[in-house]
Amino acid sequence: QVQLVESGGGLVQAGASLRVSCAASGRTFSSYVMGWFRQAPGKEREFVAAISGSGASSYYADSVRGRFTISRDNAKNTVYLQMNSLKPEDTAVYYCAAGFTLYSGSSRSYPYWGQGTQVTVSS
Repeated sequence: QVQLVESGGGLVQAGASLRVSCAASGRTFSSYVMGWFRQAPGKEREFVAAISGSGASSYYADSVRGRFTISRDNAKNTVYLQMNSLKPEDTAVYYCAAGFTLYSGSSRSYPYWGQGTQVTVSS
């Protein structure tokens, strides 16, 4: 089992950048695919990005490809989401999750979840 804690959210203006982090407990962090999801008020949770256990492969939602970058540091048990050129529609609670399937955008592929961090982008 793995426990996840997100950090780094905040309020930024449109066009700005922000990096959110997710620290994981446990000694098997590198065995998990790590994903980021987000949920805006009144909307369903949606997939943002995922990265393989080694960090060699990644997968993005069309809405963020080219603006967001997912990365991980297995020595620090941490996964990051670098968000550039932020838009007001990126406003949401961002969740990290641990799972086993890289090329699945389904939240059902991720059994472990953090509590989320709020990202707000003002226009």
